[in-house]
Amino acid sequence: MCVTCGCGRPDGPAHHHPHGPLTETITLEQRILAKNDHLAGHNRAWLAERRITALNLMSSPGSGKTTLLERTLRHFRGRRPVAVVEGDQETTLDADRIRRTGSPVIQVNTGAGCHLDAGMLHDALSTLDPPAGAVLFVENVGNLVCPAMFDLGEAAKVVIISVTEGTDKPLKYPHMFAAADLVLINKIDLLPYVDFDTDRCAEYARAVNPTVRTLPVSATGGAGMDGWYDWIAPA
Repeated sequence: MCVTCGCGRPDGPAHHHPHGPLTETITLEQRILAKNDHLAGHNRAWLAERRITALNLMSSPGSGKTTLLERTLRHFRGRRPVAVVEGDQETTLDADRIRRTGSPVIQVNTGAGCHLDAGMLHDALSTLDPPAGAVLFVENVGNLVCPAMFDLGEAAKVVIISVTEGTDKPLKYPHMFAAADLVLINKIDLLPYVDFDTDRCAEYARAVNPTVRTLPVSATGGAGMDGWYDWIAPA
């Protein structure tokens, strides 16, 4: 088999593809994204009609996304309605944690899929039916690549990076950080124990997204979290 394109021809000298696998792949990707964007538009209209602010939370695994979300939900309890869509490949572990905060939540398992898409969110919204005026947190599958490509109909994209991951993450995953409306630099309580430069990380984020805002926070200790709460619901 041709190791370059997997076309089924014997491996050997370069050969001509009349239509080309690369062209076919790009066309298929365009069709998938176009269908997703169409559904995202429906989600956006549905959310706007109900004055629901949807925030798409994205990060690599282990950034502290669920811990940050738990603390955030407890802060807003009694202040504003909240709801959560949890995305993971398997298990209901994170949804179980969110449920213990008293917040309504629905789990979406993607199986082999590495991201949520607009169709998945549409189905989740139909079941969850968040109240008018709510803040809807969508915890995407842990991945710094694919989720950036798929519009869900959200009001904003929030990227969480932890200080244990490396200062240069925005440069290594530029598409994710270029799509972000806000970058939260989490686990700053660990800064004395790791080699991480928050100022330089913010610099790198602005290098790929000049208008992005960055906030250093600790989801476990609470440092910097007031800035996050104010960003969600300004006084």
